[in-house]
Amino acid sequence: MTMNSTNPKVDFYFNEIRKWQQELEQLRTIALGCGFTEELKWGVPCYTYQNSNIVLIHDFKEYCAFLFFKGALLDDHNGILIQQSKNVQSARQIRFTNVREIFDKAPTLKAYILQAIEVEKAGLKVAFKKPEEFAMSTEFQNKLDQISALKTAFDALTPGRQRGYLLHFSAPKQSKTRESRVEKCMPQILNGKGLNDV
Repeated sequence: MTMNSTNPKVDFYFNEIRKWQQELEQLRTIALGCGFTEELKWGVPCYTYQNSNIVLIHDFKEYCAFLFFKGALLDDHNGILIQQSKNVQSARQIRFTNVREIFDKAPTLKAYILQAIEVEKAGLKVAFKKPEEFAMSTEFQNKLDQISALKTAFDALTPGRQRGYLLHFSAPKQSKTRESRVEKCMPQILNGKGLNDV
C-alpha cells in the first residue's frame, strides 16, 4: 500500500504530545503506510478506510496504543489485543511502552491492520449484548417500577444509551451512590437523552 499524506488538522496532536512522542510518530507512520485517511476524531488521530473508522492512536499515562474499533472480530493469533475493561464489547488495544516494541512488532501491526480492513470490507459487525443482558441496579429498577413515565422514556432510548445508563448506575459499590446517580440522571432520561448527551 502507498504512503498517505498527513492531515494538517491532526498535526497539532503530534506536536503537542510530550510523553510518547517517538512512539506515537512511529504508530502514525505505520497507519499512514497502510493506505488510510488520517482524521481527527474525539481529539485523537483516527485512521479510516472508505469513511469507516478502523484504528485510532491514543495515549495514556502508562502506555500508548493502537485501538482497533472492531478488534473483537480480529484473529488475535499473537495474543496482543487487550480489552480495556469487561464492558468494552468491540474495541481492542495493542499497547506500547517504548518505541522499540513498535519497531519490533511493525510487521505484525500491519498484518492486524490489513485484517481489520478485511473485516470492514466484509461488512462484519460485532454482536453487542442487549441492554437486558446487563445488570440493573435495584435502585434504578425501583424507580422504573414507581414512575411509569421514566420506564416509558427509558424503553424509548436507543440500546446504546440504555447500556450507558445501566453501566453507570450499577458501577458504584454503595447503594447511596447508585441512588444518587439515578436521581441525577432521571431528568435526562425523561428528556430522551443519553448519559453524555448535552
